[in-house]
Amino acid sequence: MKSLLLAIAAAAAVASPAASAAVALPALNIDPATITVSGLSSGGFMANQLGVAHSATFKGVGVFAAGPYMCAGHANYTACMYNASISSAALSTMQADINNWSGTAIDPKAGIAAQKVFLFVGNSDYTVGPNPVLALQTQYQNNGVPAANLQLVRRAGTAHVFPTDFDAAGNNACSSSASPYISNCGYDGAKAVLSMFYGALNPRNDAPAAANYIEFDQATFTTNPGVAASGWVYVPSDCAAGASCRLHVALHGCQQTYATIGDRFIRNTGYTRWADTNRIVVLFPQARVDNTSRATAASGSLANPNGCWDWIGWYGSNFAQRSGTQVAAIKAMVDRLASASTGGGGGGGGSALPAPAGVGTSGATASSMVIAWSAVGGASGYNVYRNGTRVNAALVGATSYTDSGLAAATTYSWTVRAVDAGGIEGAVSAPATGTTTGTAASCFTASNYAHVSAGRATQRLGLAYARGSNQNMGLWNVFVTTTLKQTAPDYFVIGTCP
Repeated sequence: MKSLLLAIAAAAAVASPAASAAVALPALNIDPATITVSGLSSGGFMANQLGVAHSATFKGVGVFAAGPYMCAGHANYTACMYNASISSAALSTMQADINNWSGTAIDPKAGIAAQKVFLFVGNSDYTVGPNPVLALQTQYQNNGVPAANLQLVRRAGTAHVFPTDFDAAGNNACSSSASPYISNCGYDGAKAVLSMFYGALNPRNDAPAAANYIEFDQATFTTNPGVAASGWVYVPSDCAAGASCRLHVALHGCQQTYATIGDRFIRNTGYTRWADTNRIVVLFPQARVDNTSRATAASGSLANPNGCWDWIGWYGSNFAQRSGTQVAAIKAMVDRLASASTGGGGGGGGSALPAPAGVGTSGATASSMVIAWSAVGGASGYNVYRNGTRVNAALVGATSYTDSGLAAATTYSWTVRAVDAGGIEGAVSAPATGTTTGTAASCFTASNYAHVSAGRATQRLGLAYARGSNQNMGLWNVFVTTTLKQTAPDYFVIGTCP
């Protein structure tokens, strides 16, 4: 009997909605002067590589626990971490790469001097450690970043982690370098780095809307075996509706991919809490485990079993240049997000197609709504977004679309974008809202005993059943929390409240 009760409780605890399918990365109105990047560990090395290779695009670079540009291009990667001291001679060799590649393999190096740079390391970080970060600080100084734009933060009692000032489920202690490498250290790292780039911020929202997290298709941008099939982007509702917004790229470290720790890096680092109230779109590209052993320039033949970003040269000696496959993939994602910019788009240009006019809703039913708009000259089709998420699987050829699968008595917001012959989306339309008909489902979360006592469930042979259905909820007198959704006056189903 005890094992049965535990099984019922476990099933109730793990029940969750199915993950949504990856969609196309949206084109947004991004101010090209506000594109920045940061990352932890391998993500910090990659943030630095992006900032050097594309210094004309990235106006700010944040590095949490990582070393200088091209460190592992000339020495075994172990000489760039484990608190190794990096000599001035080694830094000179790395600087020669920047000098020689300036204006060819990378953007002109003068762009580095114009960046705002934030560096963070814990004094108890023995994975990378302070010495490589201090060498990175020197490298930025050598490339002309003024003291006013270069901030270094060192925290006592802090290990190899991304620091926050709030507790989150599953996180490790601040003094422990362990999965998921995210800790309440009494220091808001996301706020610190974003404030460095954007100045004073509006108060954060500690409960960003779930609908603003979008899983997108990364395979569109690269076939690199170290990049996952899908990534994530957080789009505040204002940005989804066409407001001019800022763009920040947040790069996870090793053992922090979505496949490894789920959405903890995306949700628990605090980036989206600040992004939501400050019109900041946050791109979370995803690397993945690659167990194939590959030759590197200075570290021999290695696999990538921890899903790290390429700062070693797994995928070619050009890994830190514009032509590096992972650098190019992330830059292409940035260009895509900024492609509807009214200011010319973050290095990616902008679409000439204007926003569709006259967007409106009609024909409401309990589960569907018709969205219609005026034609846009030169458009090859249209994409329709509900609450910021694209809902049409294929390009819409007409000037109306029926969105189905909606909840009854619920208000939604839709926007529309025209798409040109090259597949580039134009500006976003003004939003149109509409409310479905019918009665909203009533949701009740309680123990099976409470459901039976309240008449929402019935008891037969010691088991509880949702009233009006044959769905077995388990033993009626067991205090197992169950969610019932009422979809008709005398019909309940076991489900999740919307």
